[in-house]
Amino acid sequence: MPNSAQNFNQRVIEEFRANHGRVGGMFEGARLLLLTTTGARSGEPHTTPLGYLHGESGEMIVIASAGGAPTHPAWYHNVRANPKVTVESDNFTYTAEARVLVGEERDTVFRRAAVADPGWQEYQDNAGRTLPVVALTMVDGGPNAEGGWGDALVAIHATFRRELALVRAEVAASGGSIGAQLRINCLSVCEGLHTHHHHEDAGVFPSLAEGNPELRPALERLGEEHKEIARLVDELQAVIREDDRTPAELLATVDRLIADLEAHLDYEEEHLVPVLNGLSLDG
Repeated sequence: MPNSAQNFNQRVIEEFRANHGRVGGMFEGARLLLLTTTGARSGEPHTTPLGYLHGESGEMIVIASAGGAPTHPAWYHNVRANPKVTVESDNFTYTAEARVLVGEERDTVFRRAAVADPGWQEYQDNAGRTLPVVALTMVDGGPNAEGGWGDALVAIHATFRRELALVRAEVAASGGSIGAQLRINCLSVCEGLHTHHHHEDAGVFPSLAEGNPELRPALERLGEEHKEIARLVDELQAVIREDDRTPAELLATVDRLIADLEAHLDYEEEHLVPVLNGLSLDG
C-alpha cells in the first residue's frame, strides 16, 4: 500500500478509536469498522478501516473493493489465509470468523449492497474484477468499558442510539422505496433491542432488585417500558414488511420508537449506572 494510503488509513483508525467509532469528513454518518487481520506473509496484525453492511443473520458484511483498484486488497488475502479476525465497531471489540461468500449467496448480497449504494457497482466496474464479499460473524467479545458494568451499559446504549439515527436518516432519504438492505438494517436494530431487553428482564433486573431493594420501583417501570418498546418494535417490523405504507408512516413509526427509547435509556442510565459501576467487569 502506498505511503499516502497508509497515512490516510492511520488517521482514520486514530480518529475512530478516539471517538468511539465516529469518523468525520467523507465517513460522516457511515457504518464503519476496523478489521484487524493477520498478515498472510508477515504474520503481523494489519488493521484496515472498512465500510460495512448488516447481514440477514446478524453478521457484518464487508466488500473487498480497494476503492475500485484492479487487485484485491491485502486484508482479503489475509482472511483467506487466516479467517480469525478482530473487529472494532462503535463501542465494541470482538473476535470474529471471516467467511468469503461464493456463488448465488455472494451475488445476492452484492446486488443488495449495490441497490442501497450504487458506489459499490461503480467500484466493481472500475476495478474490472468481481469484488469479493466477506461475512464477519462474532465469536466473542463485548463493549469497550474500563470501569464497571454501568459504563458497559452506556456503551451498549450509545450503539443503539447511533444505529437508530442512521436508520432514521436512511428512511428519510429513501424516497418511499424501502429496499432490501434498509429492511435488514431496521430488523437488525429491532432484533438487537429485543435481545438486550430480554437479557435485562431475565437476568440483570432480578439480580439488581434482589441486592438493591431501593431500585425496585425504577426496575418495575423499566420492565413496563420494555413492553411498550417491544410493541413499537413489532409495529416497525410490520411497517417495513408492508409495501403499501407511505414513507411518512414509516418515518413516524421510527420517530416514535426513537423518542420512547431515548427517554427509556436516559431513565435507565440515571438510575442504574451508579449501582452497576460498583460492580467490577471482572467480577
